[in-house]
Amino acid sequence: MFTGIVEELGRVRAFETKSTGARLVVECSSILQDATLGTSIAVNGACLTAVELVGDHFAADLAPETLKRSNLGDLKVGSVVNLERPLRANARLDGHFVLGHVDATAEIVELRLLGQDNWWLTIQVPAGLTRYVVEKGSLAVDGISLTVAEIQGDLISFTIIPHTYSHTTLHGYQPGARVNVEVDILAKHLEKLNR
Repeated sequence: MFTGIVEELGRVRAFETKSTGARLVVECSSILQDATLGTSIAVNGACLTAVELVGDHFAADLAPETLKRSNLGDLKVGSVVNLERPLRANARLDGHFVLGHVDATAEIVELRLLGQDNWWLTIQVPAGLTRYVVEKGSLAVDGISLTVAEIQGDLISFTIIPHTYSHTTLHGYQPGARVNVEVDILAKHLEKLNR
């Protein structure tokens, strides 16, 4: 389980497509300090298992399901990614509960400067996910815990503060880019219980 608070920006060192899935190699530093083989690492919000740890990088295998539901298949050598270690049981929960199980990708519609390095981000989510999104609720966007500011149909908007903009991959996005989204798991469980 994760919180959606990005700890480090990593860089893709290698991306190898295989007959089923792919292998991703990511350069990073601080998130590897206490990592062990088999540890979970969120990459753009997708929970991956480290199958190789070598000094300044780790490797993870991507299943076909991961490639189908996420934007990880769009990555290229040099791509910057959001990284987060799993939540410790005795740690503060600064964001919200993020499982690292990407529901789908959304498209960036707008990323507009509001002033003083604050930004307005609008994404278009698949229509089937909008029922899980509420104003002032949380949505994980490429692994970043964001607070929903406005909902207009399938368009979801957020105010991005300067720290979030500069310490995540958001500063490199353009309209049309695909981002991973994970809706609140509690909303999905409540829906199932009420059927």
